[in-house]
Amino acid sequence: MTTLKAETRDKNVKAKRLRREGYVTGNVFGREITGSIPVKIGQREVERLLKTSNKGSQLMLEVDGKTYDVLIKEIDYDAMKNQVTEIDFQALVSNEKVHSVAEVVLLNHEKVVDGILQQKLEEISYKALPAALVDRIEIDVESMKIGDVVLVKDLAIASNPDIDLMTDPEAVVVTVTRAHNAPVEEETEETDADAAADTKKDAAKKEEK
Repeated sequence: MTTLKAETRDKNVKAKRLRREGYVTGNVFGREITGSIPVKIGQREVERLLKTSNKGSQLMLEVDGKTYDVLIKEIDYDAMKNQVTEIDFQALVSNEKVHSVAEVVLLNHEKVVDGILQQKLEEISYKALPAALVDRIEIDVESMKIGDVVLVKDLAIASNPDIDLMTDPEAVVVTVTRAHNAPVEEETEETDADAAADTKKDAAKKEEK
């Protein structure tokens, strides 16, 4: 399991100052922690972590020599600077179910050439004990065709007896729909042709008169 090192931070030091110094700020909370533990983590360490982990991932967080089994609960980004500003961690307890999310990742989406592939859900919400946590759900969509639909209940996580699903089992995760632009163009062409024909008819009637 991944281990991330952090340091406790002085709450009297402003978060903006720490970020300028190259840190990501955060907090560790949990049932067995009184209040929360304010922490700071090196920006580079966080960037390396997020190449393989994300919100909902489980890891070991070492804070000043003490190690906690934690879940990445929230990640805040600065969109302008395109970097993480804060991460919150939940310290896990072995016999306590925790609310988490699993990221939905589509595989081979570039191989779907018939129709339009639409991902309706980015993550699946659930509750589970630490030993059953899932942070990523991969769906191979290569064989999907127009009209195919994948529902939450079709995923392996939905049939896992150790997981309590929070997202609606009937919710659509991904689907392939027909492109509608072609029929519209054909209909427009037919309409233009009909209009031209009506114009010719009107001209012929005037000549007869």
